[in-house]
Amino acid sequence: MKIQNYIGGKLVDPQSGEWLDNFEPATGQVYSQVANSNENDINAAVAAASAATNSWSRRPAEDRSACLLRVADLIERDLESLATIESRDNGKTEKLAYSVDIPRASANFRFFAKLVCGTASECHEMPNAINYTLRRPIGVVGCISPWNLPLYLLTWKIAPALAVGNCVIAKPSEITPMTALELSKLCIEAGMPPGVLN
Repeated sequence: MKIQNYIGGKLVDPQSGEWLDNFEPATGQVYSQVANSNENDINAAVAAASAATNSWSRRPAEDRSACLLRVADLIERDLESLATIESRDNGKTEKLAYSVDIPRASANFRFFAKLVCGTASECHEMPNAINYTLRRPIGVVGCISPWNLPLYLLTWKIAPALAVGNCVIAKPSEITPMTALELSKLCIEAGMPPGVLN
């Protein structure tokens, strides 16, 4: 199985044409291959995210929230298969992935999807001045996640960025890429606009 890049709403082969072996910890055997991405892949992801930024950031918070809630629902629907994938890819027990890791990934999407609908700017009076905070997206952000809690920590980073209107370029660990691949498929199914998550 080849684990492709998710760029512009599509799964694509790496522009390098190269792949890295992905080993199953329980057996030490190669069971898939991960895209060996290069600068061209990053540039394509940045271009896709940049193209989606204006539309996504200007979309009402309720619409962004609804999209993230659909992703959360799909993670919950696929809880069992995602836990199996996470266990095989990471080496943790299926029970732990099923009871903690995958439910927390869904909870991350759900929490930030709900939080963004109640976010407001703040104003604080000071002597002779007013100090204010505006909560606005900054554009395209990069999120790097580690191998030990693959889907949980990936969603912990991307969900808040997406919720507030940023587009994201995510770099999951090349050691544990399987649930990131599955998440990209769920984002397509949820109707997330192309380029919002890469």
